Amino acid sequence: MENWKEFITITPGVRSGKPCIKGSRITVQDVLRKLASDISIEELIEDFPELNKEKILAAISFASQREQAMEYFVAI
Repeated sequence: MENWKEFITITPGVRSGKPCIKGSRITVQDVLRKLASDISIEELIEDFPELNKEKILAAISFASQREQAMEYFVAI
């Protein structure tokens, strides 16, 4: 998902400046941890009604791009 910027924000003072789903205090890390614990997207949306599939995919995309950036910096 190229348009993750529509759904992810980093705001100093909100969740210690961690990347969050826009308009919420749900961090990208919260989403990834839930998915890694074998919760389905449907269950995640049930637990956090302010999420939808597009926002969850944006969180995954953001994390993926951040990981790619880290690989680049480590290689330098």
